Amino acid sequence: MVPSLAQWSEQCAAEYLQLQGYHMLQRNYHSRYGEIDLIMCRADQLVCVEVKARSTDGFGAACEMLNDRKQIKIYKTALSFLAQYPKYGEYNVRFDLICFDLSKEIAKNVQYRFAKRTYDLCWIENAFTLDADLINLC
Repeated sequence: MVPSLAQWSEQCAAEYLQLQGYHMLQRNYHSRYGEIDLIMCRADQLVCVEVKARSTDGFGAACEMLNDRKQIKIYKTALSFLAQYPKYGEYNVRFDLICFDLSKEIAKNVQYRFAKRTYDLCWIENAFTLDADLINLC
């Protein structure tokens, strides 16, 4: 079975981070607030990763698709993860974004074998942080 664009991009992001020395803790972690695509760790860092994939057809780059509301959901979901797994409570938590910008031809037809296509990957460490005022908006 050929993976969807979302499945493919999450798998590529996970593999890329593992090559950078990160260890996978959870994939598609769900809470009542939302979902975190990847939760990784390395040393004393807990990294919550949002993965975005978009076609480059004029609707904006993938890195532009993470709005304030989604950031709040990710943050609250991370708090849920930490409550469920208190052993990570002392870790430094970081919120990263990994983006894939693909040609419209590839992104719109999930029957392509993505691994054989070219794409741009952008990893934004510390893509966002939230202060108390923003968290209280939701």
